[in-house]
Amino acid sequence: MALLLKGGRVVDAAAGLDAVLDIVVRDGEIVGVGEGLTIPKGETVDCSEKVVLPGLADVHTHLREPGREYKETIASGTRAAAHGGFTAVACMPNTDPVCDSGSKVRFALERAAAEGIVRVYPIGAITKSIAGEQLAEIGDMIAEGAVAFSDDGKGVQSAGMTRIAMDYIKRFGATLVAHCEDESLAGHGVVNEGAVSTRMGLPGIPAAAEETIVARDIALAELTGCRLHLAHVSTAGSVALVRGAKARGVHVTCEATPHHLFLDEDAITAYDTNLKMNPPLRAAKDREALVAGLLDGTVDCIATDHAPHAPHEKELEFELAPFGTTGLETALSLVVTHLVATDTLGWAEVSNLMCHGPRAALGLPEMRLEAGFPADITIVDPEARVEVTAEWFASKSRNSAFLGTSLLGKASEVLVGGKWVLRNGKVAG
Repeated sequence: MALLLKGGRVVDAAAGLDAVLDIVVRDGEIVGVGEGLTIPKGETVDCSEKVVLPGLADVHTHLREPGREYKETIASGTRAAAHGGFTAVACMPNTDPVCDSGSKVRFALERAAAEGIVRVYPIGAITKSIAGEQLAEIGDMIAEGAVAFSDDGKGVQSAGMTRIAMDYIKRFGATLVAHCEDESLAGHGVVNEGAVSTRMGLPGIPAAAEETIVARDIALAELTGCRLHLAHVSTAGSVALVRGAKARGVHVTCEATPHHLFLDEDAITAYDTNLKMNPPLRAAKDREALVAGLLDGTVDCIATDHAPHAPHEKELEFELAPFGTTGLETALSLVVTHLVATDTLGWAEVSNLMCHGPRAALGLPEMRLEAGFPADITIVDPEARVEVTAEWFASKSRNSAFLGTSLLGKASEVLVGGKWVLRNGKVAG
């Protein structure tokens, strides 16, 4: 049956679109984009006053399955993704057991096919058990559908092992996703090293703990020619290093998270563990540098680092609670509130940062609002109000750094392969 999306502001930087247009979908595919389109029979959806984007993609999601299903599952995590406007997520391998072999990649894809409602792209581990000692089964995972490789949550500490991994991963044309943290510098830190850590009496993580690994991995990518993507960059120094590397022609991309873009260490006025994340919230100058990186193209995409935790884990002393905040359901609204509504970014830039940039970074299938492409479409109500309460989330976990805030803009409808996964703001099924 045909579907007509009528009269929305259709924005797609890759397709050169920003106009009020109609979109016709048939058999899961876009078959027409233009003015005054009609269909002989089927469903017509009024998209006036809404923004129609290519389906959003998140390249940094923790779905927790297998092993930690009490925090999140592939079923609940993909529903959270749809609720936030995403049509695709790339899931990190630090599950239990770690996704470090082809059979574990296959498990994730089979679970996603059976219970997921958005596209799921597994990221495999770089090293076995994310222990940093022995290369994981890279070729086996590629054969089963892994799209990239990362030891996220820990990071490969050995430069020699990182070089070996890059040399091997390059042969498959894949991307190494680096968690940049020198553990000998980070130590037992839980917040940014600076005035706030001193005032709160908490051990700090210096910016150098991130920047030394950023510099190392850029140098190794330059040496090996491997595609490098830097996860959750958080410091001004990291942004400067990436900017310089790109100017030299190094194949490096990077992401920034909404919590690092829109919060800094000054938000930690009490011991709220929802504000404990790794890397930590940095200084105001770092946050400003990240935003500047979005504007000049140094930062390639916005990624959520969706890290769900159960209440009993976060309701501990700050130093004992796990790192991480949820992010899939608030990311788009935060971008609308802080960047679009303030005229800092336009919708074309949003399509680049939340659709095309993420997919290009990991080499995922391209999505455009053009005939012949799958009907993965995100429809946004830019004037909708979102009250971020515990009851609002579709995720199993509620450990959001933005609880209690009021945001502007929300995905109202989402299509994946021409099927509704979000309708009138409610998750399908």
